[in-house]
Amino acid sequence: MIFNDPGTLYARKVVSGEITAGKKVIKACKRHLRDLKKDNFDYVYLPERADIAVKFMEILPDISTGKPVKLASFQKFIVYSLFGWYRKDNTDYRRFNKALISMARKNGKSALISGIAIFEFLAGKYPLQNRQIYCTAQSREQASIVFNMVVQRLDGLLAQSKQIRDSVRKVRNEINHNPSYSVIKPLSKDTGNINGFAPTLPILDEYGAAKDNSMLEVLDSGAMLQQNLLILIISTAYFDLNSPMYQQEYKYSEKILNEDIEDDNYFALIYEQDNEKEIYKEELWIKSNPLLEVEEVKEILLRRLKKRLNESIAKNDLLGLIVKNFNMWKQGSESSYLPAKEWEACAADPINKYGRDVFLGLDLSRTDDITALYEIYPEQNDKFYIDGHAFLATVGGLEAKSARDKIDYELLIEKGYATASNLKSGFISVKQVVHHAAKLIKDYNLNVIAFCYDSWNIANFLAEWEQEYPDLEIPFIEVPQNYKNLSEPIKQFRLGVYERKIQHNSNPMLNIAINNAVIKYDNNRNMMLDKQKNREKIDPIVATITGFAEAKDYKYQGMDIKQIEEYILSDDFGF
Repeated sequence: MIFNDPGTLYARKVVSGEITAGKKVIKACKRHLRDLKKDNFDYVYLPERADIAVKFMEILPDISTGKPVKLASFQKFIVYSLFGWYRKDNTDYRRFNKALISMARKNGKSALISGIAIFEFLAGKYPLQNRQIYCTAQSREQASIVFNMVVQRLDGLLAQSKQIRDSVRKVRNEINHNPSYSVIKPLSKDTGNINGFAPTLPILDEYGAAKDNSMLEVLDSGAMLQQNLLILIISTAYFDLNSPMYQQEYKYSEKILNEDIEDDNYFALIYEQDNEKEIYKEELWIKSNPLLEVEEVKEILLRRLKKRLNESIAKNDLLGLIVKNFNMWKQGSESSYLPAKEWEACAADPINKYGRDVFLGLDLSRTDDITALYEIYPEQNDKFYIDGHAFLATVGGLEAKSARDKIDYELLIEKGYATASNLKSGFISVKQVVHHAAKLIKDYNLNVIAFCYDSWNIANFLAEWEQEYPDLEIPFIEVPQNYKNLSEPIKQFRLGVYERKIQHNSNPMLNIAINNAVIKYDNNRNMMLDKQKNREKIDPIVATITGFAEAKDYKYQGMDIKQIEEYILSDDFGF
């Protein structure tokens, strides 16, 4: 049988090259055409049913103009795929029970899924009663985006039809269809107890932002007995390659499209650029921005994309553009520990360190790299002030090291932020580090609450300390460099930066480390700083976090009388 429905015609045009598309979209279209030709297939294509869905969605008003909007051909392909394929043994039930649809921002995904939700809500037949449509997301705000669009479009429809108006009741964040006892409502992790629901159409909007798959698990398990279930996952790409959407759904979809595995009940359609070079070729932007096929919006969409590209090039910041406007998953600086602007906003004047409580964090490097000793001073109102010093190996020469690491170490030494090794070998001098730490403590009469260190290579340091300063009793505390011990300090330190409770004097070595630091996760979403490249030096922030692991729970109580007297009598006091 030859099919000429809009969904199949779109697939043919994509496969033939008449419509420009990315590799994954081409594979999805080939899959559709291939399935149509199968003789002994468990599923049957009934495009006339999808015709009904499309006609219904095309009478729904646009939220901006209030006028009906025709579906684009790529949107029709989605609708014909989801509402055209059925089980051969029981054509009441759809073929696809799960769908992953991904495209760049501002390509009409909310309008499409709101139309699907309203159609299922008012016109769905299986089940005849108690259809449960949920607009879900990580946050209440995100979940409300699609739900609010449903409300607005439904309001426009109700204004045109008294019969539909009499059958629908809106109560707060819930819409009820009285004749069928069906419901549409937004759900998120903020909703509270979401167990007990039995969804027929759960929509996971911007699932790429999810840090775990708990919402999907709850919805999936609640729908175990729903024979006509459709779980609709729709999202742009994100920056976290450890997210469940990427690790589970995206990779699983790739295997389906590559025919590595067979899953006839999973629909996958991913609009993305095939490589980063394509972002400079506007004729290929349709691969991630399928709405460019619509002449009425093509000009404005192209203009906005060009503007975004030019701005990103000028700012030397293409990351957000690649991920959000060209729908390509990326990791690396995408997982930057802290945005530079947030860290810069925490810059403050130097504090008086004399007589203060302090936590020290030590990151001992390889003998030919950088060692960092950083200071964390508790302040009032749960704030902390950060300062520190770096020690540089000079193996091969300091000039060569500066060129290799792309850091002007000579200037940093001149400004007093770092010290070069005084050993002929150029290796890190443990004695230098010990002497610096002891001098810091003595000169400022510091009360060291904890001297925190990583166990790696610490034996030489502690031996040197005991030999040189046996009378300087310091509480040394090991902080293992693992997810269990560092995840919470890393998270709290970052939160402190956002809340402006972490302050610093713009120490260049620490600034460099902050800009280079990226995070990685384990399977339980615990966080660690990740040294990915040799030149991306993050030793100062590692040392800082090591000290902060103990400092984070400290409550500032100010200086006592003895400390104040000592300060007044010191050389640091003056008018």
